Amino acid sequence: MSTLAIALPLSLFGGYVVASAVLFRFPNLLHLKKKSSINAKLIAHRGGAAEGYENTMTAFKWAREVGMEMLELDCQLTRDKQVVVSHDDDLRRVTGHEATIQETDYQVQLKPLTSMISQHYCLCLSICPDCPDRRIPLLREVFEEFQDFPINLDIKRNDDELIEKVLELIKEYKREKITVVGNFNSKIGVKVHKKAPDIPIIFGMTGMLKLVLLTYTGLLPFVPLMESYLEVPTGTLINDLEFLEGRSVLKAILRVYDFLVIRPCLFRHLQRRGIKIYLWVLNSEREWNRAIKLKVDGIMTDYPSKLKNFCDVKGFSTSRDPLLERDH
Repeated sequence: MSTLAIALPLSLFGGYVVASAVLFRFPNLLHLKKKSSINAKLIAHRGGAAEGYENTMTAFKWAREVGMEMLELDCQLTRDKQVVVSHDDDLRRVTGHEATIQETDYQVQLKPLTSMISQHYCLCLSICPDCPDRRIPLLREVFEEFQDFPINLDIKRNDDELIEKVLELIKEYKREKITVVGNFNSKIGVKVHKKAPDIPIIFGMTGMLKLVLLTYTGLLPFVPLMESYLEVPTGTLINDLEFLEGRSVLKAILRVYDFLVIRPCLFRHLQRRGIKIYLWVLNSEREWNRAIKLKVDGIMTDYPSKLKNFCDVKGFSTSRDPLLERDH
């Protein structure tokens, strides 16, 4: 084999490595930085599921009152084509009733039901101690109450009619810039982006896998990304769950996931491209401290008042100064 036959591939590979490294550090040489109207650092998961009745107006109001800057909520479509706020399609866990939202009419059957779910205690009863609103609300009601408040909206089903109705409501209330939409199912984000490219979307599972593959092959700096938010379920939180006891293989997989995905260098690259990084669901001081050290853009929690108190004690500001400082 001639020297040229060896030198040429090595030169091409070396050029690729150099170009990838340079663009990984300076991605705006190739990509326009995404712009966001949302600067939320503290996010209430389902309105703060551990401090109130999840995905209810009372929980959402409580989260806003204690200082959260974004609500995370979920939506489903009823049989009579109403978009309601609920994580589960099955009503048993939340209301105790044996029915599904898809088989239920909102006005007649669903509206009278109330949520029983408050994981530990209901701090948000301080807003309305006698008659807290524990109904499953319409998405329209939430948009009316929180017109200027950022919302992270999880469309729970890959249903064209549900997606269309959600987008219609977002446009009706002129929330295109302050509503983030997505689901673990990447097909939902793709459909949203095609129908309403101005609405920011979240990386789905396929998108996250693609992101990891592109990162470790050096291709990420060359590839355009349609998503604007990376919401990362953290391995540390998952590893704490009791059901993992004795499941060493699953624990090992989660540690590998944590090592591959929770990388500051990856986060910095995405942030330089204008993509915000949220970690969820973080419910302890150890996890909050880790998120701050990782310099992510936002923390999603089931304990809004505890997270806010933690930030206040630590001296972090969530309204005027950045909570999570960056080096870019």
